[in-house]
Amino acid sequence: MAVKIVTDSTCYIPEEILLEYGIDVVSLSVSFDSEIYKENEITNEEFYTLLNKYNVFPKSSQPSIDEVYRTFEKHIKNGNEVVGVFLSSDMSGTYHSALMVKEMILENYPEGKIEIIDSRSNSMQLGYASLTAARAAAEGKTLKEVIKLTEKNIKRSKFVFSPDTLEYLKKGGRIGTASALLGSILQIKPVLTVLDGKTTTLDKVRTKKKALKRMIDELIDNITEFGLGEVIVHHINCEEEARKFAVMIEKYIGKAVDICSIGPVIGTHVGPGALGIVYYTKEELNRDRERNK
Repeated sequence: MAVKIVTDSTCYIPEEILLEYGIDVVSLSVSFDSEIYKENEITNEEFYTLLNKYNVFPKSSQPSIDEVYRTFEKHIKNGNEVVGVFLSSDMSGTYHSALMVKEMILENYPEGKIEIIDSRSNSMQLGYASLTAARAAAEGKTLKEVIKLTEKNIKRSKFVFSPDTLEYLKKGGRIGTASALLGSILQIKPVLTVLDGKTTTLDKVRTKKKALKRMIDELIDNITEFGLGEVIVHHINCEEEARKFAVMIEKYIGKAVDICSIGPVIGTHVGPGALGIVYYTKEELNRDRERNK
């Protein structure tokens, strides 16, 4: 018996790492009118080409109940336990669908064990939570130990980013408490974060250069106080800028920084040109201080 990890496609964990740890991914989808594309079946390049082609704003949808059921079931039938880690329940119905599927599975397999975790975020903040679970499982940790370590990672992780424009967040309805920025879209370059499962404002600056510096400052402040676990640079269809941003960060922290593209579902709501940093610290972050900023 082993603990198996299931997450969703908005984690954006590189394929080779998913394979290394045997992490299963259920896919969200994006659609343009009647054309539907599963996120894990369309490349980022293809999606952003379509984004420029269509005049309609794409819609995103959660994984099908059937896909989640089949994914959970195959592990339970093999006598394994399942930990599902999914994007914030304030951003998608995926988490609640997984809870519903859990009950469906347990009706048919009463001895099965499935635990569902709300990551309270997305992208590699969700990715690091899922990887923490997978690494713990690979070490032979129990179900309870895997859950405890994953929840600790969630409390120690952070996602800061700066969109090129707020229009995508506005159209997609995912702007959360950052909605106060909308009245001054043209006058500022916002730095956003995910707090309590929702997108919120970290700071407001005047230029992209200052936005990048503000994100680095936030990283440095956090890791100086709480230590550094891992860090990665996210980008939406701006790879060259991301590489330059990663080099900037490397000069401050003295270690190599990888980059990772954000896919269609989150890309739909944030928009091309966005840059961000995801990281987690060795000790728990002070969220109360963040809320009081």
